[in-house]
Amino acid sequence: MPKALVAFATRTGESQKIAELIAEGLRMSGVEVTIINANKVKDESELKGYDALALGSATYHGDMLPKMKTLLFLAEKAELEGKVGGAFGAFGWSGEAPDRIFDTMKNIFKMKMVGGPLRLKSSSLGGGVKMAQDYGRELAGSVKA
Repeated sequence: MPKALVAFATRTGESQKIAELIAEGLRMSGVEVTIINANKVKDESELKGYDALALGSATYHGDMLPKMKTLLFLAEKAELEGKVGGAFGAFGWSGEAPDRIFDTMKNIFKMKMVGGPLRLKSSSLGGGVKMAQDYGRELAGSVKA
C-alpha cells in the first residue's frame, strides 16, 4: 500500500482542517496516511519512506509560517526527488504560502508535483471540503500511476 505524509503549519487551525481533508481523500483512494504538525518534525528522517508528501501552511503577512520554512530546510536533505508532491494552505487575503511551498518542492526538491497548489480561505466555505478531498485523490492518483 502506498504511503503519504501530510504535514501542516497552522496559526488558527484552518490549515490543519485542510490537511485532514486531504488525508481523507488519500485514504479513500487506498493510501496509508500520516498527518503531522510541522512543529513536531525534528529531522529529515521523519520525511523519508513516503511515496507522496503534501505540505501546507497558512499565509500570514504574505509568507508561510516559520515552522513550515524550517520543515522545508529539513526536507531539502530528505532525498525527495521523484516523489509525488502537493502543497496547500489557508489564507485570509493573499495566499502566497502554498505557491512558495509548491515551487520549492518542484524546483528545489525535484518532486513530481500534482497540477498546482490548493489554496482555500476555509475548508467549510465554497465547496472547500470536496476540493481538499479531491486534492488528496489527485495525489493518490499520481502515486498509483
